[in-house]
Amino acid sequence: MEQNRRTSSDIEVRVVHEDPGDPSAIGRPGEYPYTRGPHPTMYRGRLWTMRQYAGFGTADQTNERFRALLEAGQTGLSVAFDLPTQMGLDSDDPLAAGEVGKVGVAIDTLDDMRRLLGGIPLDQVSTSMTINSTAAILLLLYQLVAEEQGIDPAQLRGTIQNDILKEYVARGTYIYPPRPSMRLVTDVFAYAAAELPQWNPISISGYHIREAGSTAAQELAFTIANGLAYVRAAIDAGLDVDSFAPRLSFFWNGHNDFFEEIAKFRAGRRLWARLMRDEIGAKDPKSWAMRFHTQTAGSTLTAQQPLNNVVRTTMQALAAVLGGTQSLHTNSYDEALGLPTDDSALLALRTQQVIAHESGVADTVDPLAGSYFVEYLTDRLEEAARSLLARVEGMGGAVAAIEEGWMQAQIEDAAYIEARRQADGSGVVVGVNRYGTGGGAPVPMLEVDPSLEEEQRQRLAAWRASRNEATVEAALDDLQGRAGGDGNLLPPMKDALRHGATVGEVSNRLRAVFGVYRPV
Repeated sequence: MEQNRRTSSDIEVRVVHEDPGDPSAIGRPGEYPYTRGPHPTMYRGRLWTMRQYAGFGTADQTNERFRALLEAGQTGLSVAFDLPTQMGLDSDDPLAAGEVGKVGVAIDTLDDMRRLLGGIPLDQVSTSMTINSTAAILLLLYQLVAEEQGIDPAQLRGTIQNDILKEYVARGTYIYPPRPSMRLVTDVFAYAAAELPQWNPISISGYHIREAGSTAAQELAFTIANGLAYVRAAIDAGLDVDSFAPRLSFFWNGHNDFFEEIAKFRAGRRLWARLMRDEIGAKDPKSWAMRFHTQTAGSTLTAQQPLNNVVRTTMQALAAVLGGTQSLHTNSYDEALGLPTDDSALLALRTQQVIAHESGVADTVDPLAGSYFVEYLTDRLEEAARSLLARVEGMGGAVAAIEEGWMQAQIEDAAYIEARRQADGSGVVVGVNRYGTGGGAPVPMLEVDPSLEEEQRQRLAAWRASRNEATVEAALDDLQGRAGGDGNLLPPMKDALRHGATVGEVSNRLRAVFGVYRPV
């Protein structure tokens, strides 16, 4: 790897620029407390993964979009699932009516996963799956397809979101009550450590907390509180922290306040490192290093003057890069109107590629380090997040704070304050409450064919007709029996899926044991 680069004016750009007086003040890249990034050379060694979120309609349609994005230079897959799949409902369930394939791809069976991943070399790409309540099921379907392709599970790279706590706080796609849900999360930790050593078993998500209206400090505090809850639950389940913590990952929102967002990423890394080392007691430095994915803020996209969203997502993506993200998704400008078209998705990917190859921001590690303003914001955000975190810990941790509704109330209050700012004009949204220009040219939209829902149901019926029903029922009975005990649920779950059980059938057997969560 080259050791220096030069600007157009022939000025040397070093891999790392440090304060000549006190380079230890904020640490060095790749070293505790990781303020400046988890890797010594960051993007000089390897660019972030460009991972555009995609999924709609049938598995075959989404597979076509994946192939197009990979051919355009995307370096990782990111799968969006439809609401029935997220909620553990098969496509023929009455509650799924009208939602099949709408906000993501419909996956009911092992055959659906085969078609989703057809022709994609799973040993050469990393895959992120945004799925929570049914995370274990989708991870096992992915592994089964890889095994059918002859790929050693140890070669599989990717991330499963598997962050159920933020569903109770901000998003709502939960099935079971919090405590049995936590069991499933830690079962995934243990299974991945043994079977999928390169897989990230969770993506602890601040993204949806921010989308629900939180401040940057709340996003940091509540997400890290959830992360600590998962770590402690895994330790209580008998896992050694250093056996799983190096594979934990985070998922942050890239929002509008450019410098605050950069500082947020830096403060989050530092706070997590200190907590993992000093409070949790992890010994492996890799257990202290926060690695994360960023997605630009969907809540900032506007249906009015939608081309303005290109500028918004560019600034948000640039902040994520300057803050040191490990992978990035840039939203498409038309997502306030509907699913992204092929052209808008390609432009979103090109935005990342221009930042990577034309802007120069990837030439040196943490280029804003030492900025009076950025370092001030980093310190203040860490302090604010620590204060909120202390309140959560005082309630008994994240699960207790969620069960009391405290986190949810804090986010609702923050969202209300911001809504008032936008309503009275003190919070400017260009093209919405200032600089409006009337109608504007129509934007092409992607339409999901409603007949696809019936096709998916027919495909599901054919799948059920082709399987050995007695074998499937026996495997599901075994899973339900083990759910009433305390063993790891992924091995019997995998057995049921291999024999043909559906996502909905597996989820229903767990519902029978765990119950269904009803918010207070």
